[in-house]
Amino acid sequence: MTKTLTILGLESSCDDTAAAVVRHTLGQPAEILSSVVIGQTDLHASFGGVVPEIAARAHAEKIDGCVEAALANAALTLPEMDAIAVTAGPGLIGGVMSGVMCAKGLCAGSGLSLIGVNHLAGHALTPRLTDGVGFPYLMLLVSGGHCQFLVANAADDFTRLGGTIDDAPGEAFDKTAKLLGLPQPGGPAVEIEAQSGNPKRFALPRPLLDRPGCDMSFSGLKTALLRSRDALVAEHGGLRRADRADLCASFQSAVSDVLVEKTRRALRMYLDQNPTKPTFAVAGGVAANQQLRAALETVCVEFGVVFTAPPLKLCTDNAAMIAWAGLERYRQGHVDDFTLTARPRWPLDDKSPTMLGSGKKGAKA
Repeated sequence: MTKTLTILGLESSCDDTAAAVVRHTLGQPAEILSSVVIGQTDLHASFGGVVPEIAARAHAEKIDGCVEAALANAALTLPEMDAIAVTAGPGLIGGVMSGVMCAKGLCAGSGLSLIGVNHLAGHALTPRLTDGVGFPYLMLLVSGGHCQFLVANAADDFTRLGGTIDDAPGEAFDKTAKLLGLPQPGGPAVEIEAQSGNPKRFALPRPLLDRPGCDMSFSGLKTALLRSRDALVAEHGGLRRADRADLCASFQSAVSDVLVEKTRRALRMYLDQNPTKPTFAVAGGVAANQQLRAALETVCVEFGVVFTAPPLKLCTDNAAMIAWAGLERYRQGHVDDFTLTARPRWPLDDKSPTMLGSGKKGAKA
């Protein structure tokens, strides 16, 4: 295997069409030579969430242009790539298929190797792309469709310590925004609104904290917020701005409290393995939430564990993480042929029981 690898990555699992070029030389930090992301927020805004059919059509229309832009921004051509990595799941199946078929076409025309990548592995391996984190490390993957605690033992070896049994936090944020008349995507909208709110005004539940383990639940929290909203509307004839801010702050605080306590439990389990350099990483779209980041960093200080989180632009879906995950697989000798298929479900830890539930932004794994 060559010392330096340059990989083109494609991502289309939800509502972001993305392409990126990543280069890595053994013994040196990885380089993101280009990263292009075309969002679909405007296309889905009037529906209050992602519409799979609209997303799939948009991916099919935009992905070729994304690839061209990524190569141009990197000042490289397709023949200069060593391989092409593409998200093959989990996610919205139409979007995943768009990316896989594009990657197959590019590989058929260029003769380059094809590498199917688990979207969750892209998020989970991002700390190695950005900070060169060594194995094993504890990862909290928290996004629109997924929420899991994973011990990353190797690029293709993950142990799940716990996860959500229903809604993922990102999905709960989106539903909260919709209930309160805020724009999508819901995470940033709720976070902004919460800045002027009182997080202690509403006694929203902290689900599953009374049970051992690291599993989580967020659907009941969303239902409790709905009831609080309806009570306010009945009392005042509508939802006042201050009430909405307090609801957002109380909701965000409840999510943070659950994730913080579950992180403490996951850290204890991870530290029982006596890792050489204990490291906790958080990635995924919800990892962009500043209150959550600060709370998790405080927990790591409490446990004497290194805390790391990707830059905000690499928390949300992007193709640089897919290119990197593909690069790690390629170094290990893993390549796929044209029988590679799009997968709506694809657990990172196939030895643990499948998590229940299915989020609107992708099936739980």
